[in-house]
Order: sequence, then structure tokens, then C-alpha cells
Amino acid sequence: MHSILVKDYMQHNAHAIPIDTNIKDAVESLLNDGVIGAPVIDGNDHLVGYVSEQDCIKEMLNDAFFCEEPASVRTVMKTEVVSVTPDTSIVEIAQSMLDRRPKNYPVVDSGKLVGIINRSHILRALLENEQDCYIRH
Repeated sequence: MHSILVKDYMQHNAHAIPIDTNIKDAVESLLNDGVIGAPVIDGNDHLVGYVSEQDCIKEMLNDAFFCEEPASVRTVMKTEVVSVTPDTSIVEIAQSMLDRRPKNYPVVDSGKLVGIINRSHILRALLENEQDCYIRH
């Protein structure tokens, strides 16, 4: 089961937000895509952070209260992002999730964002491989 890899279950076209996007546009993008957060990338598709709806709420409240122009995503994003590679084991990520780690993991290859894997992808991988166990026994 340790041979089940991220690259076989990840979403290849991950929703990503460019680092210079303003918060209002980032929130609209998150809402339109139906995601609660997204990796933040630089101009070369390198992963530089992660922004969630929660990260944006305080800033948007502040902007609305003071009638200020929205700040850049870079001001609210998390810069310490737990990411994985395409060759990371699904079992390793599943175990990490048990310790209340992130629920979405950007997938990077040589520093560049190549996809994302989340709880649904992990569950699908575990379910499909559990079924394979029943077939073999």
C-alpha cells in the first residue's frame, strides 16, 4: 500500500493564485472555484505560499471598515506551506492528516506547483486500493 503515490491521484490543474493578486480578487476566485484555499505562486509557477478564506476575512473586514483598497495576497498568505512531491506515498499523507496537518497539500516538482491533493483524493486512493486487497484475497 505504500506504493500508492500522489501522482496517481492528485489534481493536475490546481487552482493557484498569483502572488500579486489583490485579496478581493483572490476571494472571488476562491468562491467561483468552490475551494476554501489555494496555493500562491510567483511568475515562474514556484510555490511561495498558501491563502485560505480564513486568511482573507480579517483583512477584508479591515478594508471594508476603513474603506481601503484591498491589499495583496502576499500580505495575508501563509509562507510556511506543507507540500508534497508527485512521488510521495498516499499512506504518508493520510497519516499526516491524522495529526491535524493541512487538509490540502500543494504538489511541487523542483519547486514548481504541478498539482494539489486533498482529503477526497486520499480517500479515493485508499478506497480503490482496499478493493484491490479484497480481489487478491
